[in-house]
Amino acid sequence: MTKDMIKNDLFLRALKGETVERPPVWMMRQAGRYLPEFMEIKAKYDFFTRCQTPELASEITVQPIRRYGMDAAILFCDILVIPQAMNIEVQMKPNFGPYLPNPVRSQKDVDNVIVPDVKESLNYVYKAIKATKEKLNDEIPLIGFAGSPWTILCYCVQGQGSKNFDKAKEFCFTNPIAAHQLLQKITDTTIAYLKEKVKAGCNAVQVFDSWGGMLSPVDYQEFSWQYIQQIIDALKDDAPVIAFGKGCWFALGEMAKSGASALGVDWTCSARNARYLTGGNITLQGNFDPTRLFSPPAEIKKMVHQMINEFGKDKYIVNLGHGILPNIPLDNAKAFIDAVKEYGN
Repeated sequence: MTKDMIKNDLFLRALKGETVERPPVWMMRQAGRYLPEFMEIKAKYDFFTRCQTPELASEITVQPIRRYGMDAAILFCDILVIPQAMNIEVQMKPNFGPYLPNPVRSQKDVDNVIVPDVKESLNYVYKAIKATKEKLNDEIPLIGFAGSPWTILCYCVQGQGSKNFDKAKEFCFTNPIAAHQLLQKITDTTIAYLKEKVKAGCNAVQVFDSWGGMLSPVDYQEFSWQYIQQIIDALKDDAPVIAFGKGCWFALGEMAKSGASALGVDWTCSARNARYLTGGNITLQGNFDPTRLFSPPAEIKKMVHQMINEFGKDKYIVNLGHGILPNIPLDNAKAFIDAVKEYGN
């Protein structure tokens, strides 16, 4: 079966801007921590073992699909496999998150960062894609993803998660030449990585600029967007690209001209503003506040229908405005998905 022979192609049609009977739905971070079946695997294997074992990664990817029947699957992986492949040590510490013991803080550090042969260093990801495609059996499309170069730089320089990524910004502003060299190396690696993901079977890719909103609009263009644009330019003829910048509503106008097939929107930007800022012609994805999934199921359904009415059912993909939280009740996640499937009935 070719890529175009997916049985439920609602997601791919929405990315093309076609008229649909209802918008498609999936959830960022849907493969993971809120599911009891995921927690069983988590109890047995550490984080990067789960990422690097194709059988585990593919199983985790399809778990939410079995339970809720979303319109697209997103491969279970992590954005930090890129720096790992680039010769930067990344650990995932329980109850702490990512930890990079040797952060990149100087020109010498940047010189030591390699642009790897992704076919070799990230081969486990492509194996996981193939295993996942077999499990999905062309029922729904599979999304591959990567972090934006700026977001990856944030971790590489800061050395861990942060509320403001002050060290990453300081590095960019005091050592811009080294910062741009690092961003370019990450960009080149990411382009090669995503191209291989598409070859392995991903039907679309998403670039997550999780920390883009940390930058001013001017700095965003310099240190983040120009590199995302390179990724879109390199990938758009291979597969649809979704660009998602959290807190980046100020760049939506620029993003809409990028050649991306869709733009993710977080919950701080209204549907009306998002449509206005993007010129009304591009597919948008989002933007339910993940914390709102704590509301009672009946209320969630009402809010989801209202959200679809505000965005419009066409050129729209229903999603959260960021990843699902670990302690969301299962029935509430179900209410979110079911609300979309029931829309218009």
